[in-house]
Amino acid sequence: MNFASLPDRRADLDPHGSAVADGRQSLTNAQLLHRVRAAARHLKDLGIGPGDVVALKLTNRVEFVLLLFAAWRLGATITPVNPSMTDVEVARQLDDSGARLLVVENEAAVGANSVATLAVGELSEEAVEPNQAPHLNSPAPALLIYTSGTTGVPKGVMLDHANIDAMAEMGRESLEVGPADRCLLILPLFHVNGIVVSILTPLLAGASVVIAGRRFDPQSFFDLVEQERPTFFSAVPTIYSMLAALPEDVQPDTSSLRFAVCGAAPASAELLTRFEARYGFPLIEGYGLSEGTCGSTINPVAGPRRAGTVGLPFPGQEIRIVDADGVEVAPGMDGEVVVRGANVMRGYLGRPGETARVIVDGWLHTGDVGHLDADGYLTLVGRSKDMIIRGGENIYPKEIEDVLAGDPSVLEAAVIGAPDEKWGEVVVAYVQPRPGVTVDPTALTALCAGSLTGYKRPTSYIVVEAIPKNAVGKIDKASLRAAHTSASARS
Repeated sequence: MNFASLPDRRADLDPHGSAVADGRQSLTNAQLLHRVRAAARHLKDLGIGPGDVVALKLTNRVEFVLLLFAAWRLGATITPVNPSMTDVEVARQLDDSGARLLVVENEAAVGANSVATLAVGELSEEAVEPNQAPHLNSPAPALLIYTSGTTGVPKGVMLDHANIDAMAEMGRESLEVGPADRCLLILPLFHVNGIVVSILTPLLAGASVVIAGRRFDPQSFFDLVEQERPTFFSAVPTIYSMLAALPEDVQPDTSSLRFAVCGAAPASAELLTRFEARYGFPLIEGYGLSEGTCGSTINPVAGPRRAGTVGLPFPGQEIRIVDADGVEVAPGMDGEVVVRGANVMRGYLGRPGETARVIVDGWLHTGDVGHLDADGYLTLVGRSKDMIIRGGENIYPKEIEDVLAGDPSVLEAAVIGAPDEKWGEVVVAYVQPRPGVTVDPTALTALCAGSLTGYKRPTSYIVVEAIPKNAVGKIDKASLRAAHTSASARS
């Protein structure tokens, strides 16, 4: 299946069937195709063609879906942009991706960017004949997803059409999604999870999608479920923790829901069990990363689920656990998780060296540590390097440390993740002042506010005389975390 022609196929099979909706509008399959054709013609008139990159700095809304299919219809690439990013971060992504057009919520949201812009409200809704046939088998990436790397510089993950075709089919099969299903999208569409799990997979399966346009609110979430009657949705552990913490007198009608997917960060077995017992539908925990087009393992919907594990490989994928030399280890032994399958990315845009280090002989080296049991279920036990996961968002300390180092009072900075009941982890910055200089945490707060998305900003700045180092002079994050945990316990 080529997604460039999916709107055409849906319109042919069931023109009056429901396709996609948000709080503003609801489109049938025929209307979806009409609007995609109109958007494609508009993009073409703006000079967009095969191989061009279109950046979408949009909140969750129907137009995001229209522009996805419209760009693919022209053989172009979509790069989603987090709407909460600073102008500095946006400009960096636009420059690295080579974007030719940025679509924004309104002209006021453009900022100081040199790329041509289009306010989404101006997107054409009327197709002009003749309509262009879908551009099939485009060599350009379908998606360019930016993910922070350990160098602190976000990298463009190139996902081609074969990647998303394979991943959506794997999801359809594993989650047993069919035409009777209705997916509720609550995760942001600037993440590959939102695009693949909540949009492409259900639309491929003939199902419909309803987009929750407003920011997630645990107080009103189940009202939306009762109103829209979805059969499944995908979310992160933080969201399930919020819902599990609702007052006991909150007893919603969840009878429409078959399951919900839990991913992006580890969830405790206790949370999964407690949630299912209270609300009456299972949480299906899975695991994956952008470089693998979202998902690599999933607990079975119908088969045995093992709480505390992230399940079995998706059909068509292989999972191995290897030691430091790349040698596969026995079941039960910890090592690096490596993945192989048609879902593995084409590579990092403009970074062949980093691509070669991550993809070795077709195997994607995730940097995550885990083990397989005798039946092939994967358990994650830690993360290599120093990645922080706050509410499902991946944060790499180096990016924040580089910003802090730009303050003239800071000699050195070390950023760690601290446990947090709501978010899982929050960002904490340790800073060492330059000799004879006083660090002003207020100034650091302002500095980070101008350079970092909100979720990346430290919640606290701790000034220390010296940041601990190991025997070879590198910052000792392990001892820093231990000291922080001890200090937090005392306080």
